Amino acid sequence: MSSTPSTILVVEDDNIVRMLIVDVLEELEFTVLEAADAEQALAFAQNRDEVISLMMTDVGLPDMDGKQLATKVRELRPALPILFASGYADNIDVPAGMQVIGKPFSIDQLRDKVKSMLPAA
Repeated sequence: MSSTPSTILVVEDDNIVRMLIVDVLEELEFTVLEAADAEQALAFAQNRDEVISLMMTDVGLPDMDGKQLATKVRELRPALPILFASGYADNIDVPAGMQVIGKPFSIDQLRDKVKSMLPAA
């Protein structure tokens, strides 16, 4: 009855925050790819064998910010939905097909936002 779980690429440089997000998403039965920085995220995006349903990225990454990363990932995967996580969600202007979730967020907020962005199964 259940289809293959959606795969979410989580890009977060803070190990503890990334671990918590990954745990929550796995608990919600998503497949999760983890990247600690933009370089790792781009490697996943460039791998055409990797199926990615959504990328969730921190806005403040050390090597390039989340919006720069999103631009590069969209060059590789133009239709990929992108969710930014930020403590300053009210101050972020995002392009079409991208949304923002404010930190801190609850498990329910994360679940609802992710599910609303995924293509219907």
